[in-house]
Amino acid sequence: MPDIVLTADEWDGLFRLLAATAVGMLIGLNRDLHGKPTGIRTLGLVSLGAALVAIVAVRVEGMRENPDALSRVVQGIVQGVLTGIGFVGAGVVLRDRRNLSVHGLTTAATVWMTAALGIACALASWPFIAAGGAVTLALLLMAKPLDALIDTRSRSYRSDRPTHERDVATPPDGPQ
Repeated sequence: MPDIVLTADEWDGLFRLLAATAVGMLIGLNRDLHGKPTGIRTLGLVSLGAALVAIVAVRVEGMRENPDALSRVVQGIVQGVLTGIGFVGAGVVLRDRRNLSVHGLTTAATVWMTAALGIACALASWPFIAAGGAVTLALLLMAKPLDALIDTRSRSYRSDRPTHERDVATPPDGPQ
């Protein structure tokens, strides 16, 4: 069996892939704990896949020596991955016609954000990965109670007001 020796650049790429997987899994843990359809495995794979696509594309032979080509490749990766992952996220969005509500938007946004973090890991944007991951987790953990409070107050406000023009009381002899 031949010895496999990795270069410093290859070790760096592996670290970026592992970081992307870890970030995705951390966000996925939150989703699993809340019983959502995407969890540790799904979001770990989303982030890993986005990072892998980005790393492989920017490491094509001669790419680093041609900044214009590298710039176009990075733009294409960001656009392609985030557009494509939007379709995965759309698969978890459900519309309930009975009560005119939509479910799964936060899960879809989480899938999209996880792909973005995977790309950031591939590009080694460490401060932005830390900030983006922290803010994502903060939103998932802390914004739900705030959202529920706003919904409760909003329902209370709406129940005190007419919901449609015809619900507004008009004088018996018609509008003046």
